[in-house]
Amino acid sequence: MIKVSETAKKKIAELMADDGFNVAQDFVRVGVKSGGCSGLSYDLKFDKNKAEEDKMFEDNEVKIIVDKKSFLYLIGTTLEYSGGLNGKGFVFNNPNAQRTCGCGESFSL
Repeated sequence: MIKVSETAKKKIAELMADDGFNVAQDFVRVGVKSGGCSGLSYDLKFDKNKAEEDKMFEDNEVKIIVDKKSFLYLIGTTLEYSGGLNGKGFVFNNPNAQRTCGCGESFSL
């Protein structure tokens, strides 16, 4: 399961609307790919379609889809949003990550 904080929910709804997506019916696709300074990096985008092999979760009125491979790396993760002058944007609080880089966009197990 992937959780979505209240601040992340608000920002996701705002960005989805700006990009022509509907938070009530479209998805946030969360994935993991090779790269970044720690070896693996997060991938976050909007999607109108769910593939058959995708796992789907809904938390805080946000529908999240994850491919099977990425799911193993993301179990228990909370998606948060940090705004303001010192904010980093979307932040993944991943209990599976052994090490993360300073920007929080990549990790290793």
